[in-house]
Amino acid sequence: MVSTETRWPPARGRRGVVASPHPAATLAALDVLQRGGTAADAAVTAGVVLSVVYPHMTGPGGDSFWLGWEAETGRLRALQACGGAVALVTPAFYRRQGVDAIPARGPLAALTVPGAVDGWWEVHRWSQADLRSPVSWGDLLEPGIRHARDGIAIPRGLPRVTAGAADLLALDDCAIQPWRVQYLADGRVPAPGANLVQPRLAWTLERLERSGGREFYEGELAGELGRGCEALGSPLRAADLACHRSRWASPLALPYRGGVAVSAPPPSQGLTALAILGLLDGYDVGALARDPADYIHLVVEATKLAVADRDHWLADPDASPIPMTRLLDPGYLADWGRAIDGRRAAPVPVAPGVDRGDTVACVTVDAAGNAVSLIQSLYHEWGSGVLAGTTGVLLQNRGAFFSLEPGHPNVLAPGKRPFHTLTPFMWLADGRPALVAGTMGGEGQPQTLAALVTRIVDLGLEVQAAVEAPRWLYGRTWGTPSRALSLEVRFGEDVADRLRARGHAVQLVDPWSDTVGHAQAIVRNAATGLAVGGGDPRADGPPLGL
Repeated sequence: MVSTETRWPPARGRRGVVASPHPAATLAALDVLQRGGTAADAAVTAGVVLSVVYPHMTGPGGDSFWLGWEAETGRLRALQACGGAVALVTPAFYRRQGVDAIPARGPLAALTVPGAVDGWWEVHRWSQADLRSPVSWGDLLEPGIRHARDGIAIPRGLPRVTAGAADLLALDDCAIQPWRVQYLADGRVPAPGANLVQPRLAWTLERLERSGGREFYEGELAGELGRGCEALGSPLRAADLACHRSRWASPLALPYRGGVAVSAPPPSQGLTALAILGLLDGYDVGALARDPADYIHLVVEATKLAVADRDHWLADPDASPIPMTRLLDPGYLADWGRAIDGRRAAPVPVAPGVDRGDTVACVTVDAAGNAVSLIQSLYHEWGSGVLAGTTGVLLQNRGAFFSLEPGHPNVLAPGKRPFHTLTPFMWLADGRPALVAGTMGGEGQPQTLAALVTRIVDLGLEVQAAVEAPRWLYGRTWGTPSRALSLEVRFGEDVADRLRARGHAVQLVDPWSDTVGHAQAIVRNAATGLAVGGGDPRADGPPLGL
């Protein structure tokens, strides 16, 4: 179905493998492994560096979700490093501002506590306490500090994504001016390769290096963040930061092809990725994949069903109970899957509210077999567009996903966590991670994960070939409400035409398109200890191994 020849070589190693979207992050993480650090250490370092080299996608002002595997104990853990809505905000608060929906940009979009830094800190503490890492907190932050202080070459995607953020570029708001000064070149979109220096972000990371991760939430830095937000008109305050803690949780799990697929629990949409696989488990995907149109049609139809359940139920489970046992019951999914018509596309609409998401994914495995999948994001490209005071911290706009409609599962309330598209993922064989994966792409994350799993587990592709194979995205893309099925043009017009004949609204996109996300994956053979990493040429850097 797809070529096994790849643009990039897979990374092979027994002492560790890292796959991330940018070479600076991958190299920094690999250096941590070389110095005896763990997969958790490597992921923290990669997350920090990605915050500097991909400031349009992620940063300390965003959120993250993690899956971590402890090889010695056989324990799998999920970390929800995501913040809730701040104390000041309610639907009435926004109506007093004269708006009937939460803005996607500007100070009023910065209404949730950033969880990413506490995620880094918690994973560092876990690595030292349980994985016995010798690497210090400061060593994990140093590469990011250096890149922020000395500058990095602007990656190719940043100008393209920035030019597409028409709503942000057009916003006439003094609160956005610091972002313009820092990230535009005399008011224009910068060129790829130009040097980007971020001195205020370097200062913030240096403060964290000296004082620890809780400085962001309880120290002088927290005070500066709160004062900066108040001055700009954001409802976020230092008291909100002080109340925040990341949460360790039990991952969701679902049988698939003799193994177990696992992801993060709500408010992550991890249940969507698992549900798609549960729906596919009743089909011979390998046989169907001989015809790309049959394969894509099946996975897209399974996606529609999984998304229908997600959009009905998914919210902060603390506020809206979710029947997880039923939604991920294999019998329920098998019955639900029998509703798929193999010859005709179902007219299932995309629910409003779930839209674009700029995200980074990093996956790591170390010599001991510890493994981590990290997904980290500001939500939309450049988040809210608001830099908090003098900190250089760009605040996310994840809270713009909240609804102001009474009775909606995601209706805004103080302390409530919004629905998250972030989906870390592993597939276990014989009780140990055989596949560790993640991808950017908002609505497309569970779809890309389903493509990776089926291509590796069902079709037997090597991991790099599975990552590089042409992909698709059903539904919203970059904020545009749509029921279109976007196919990379490498599938060919014949496949597109046969899918159109089944009722799909097919549109062809670039052969290596950001629309379908940047995927990263590592396959590990527990018997031999060999790990093989796959990196996405749709991003900027290949995987590396030791």
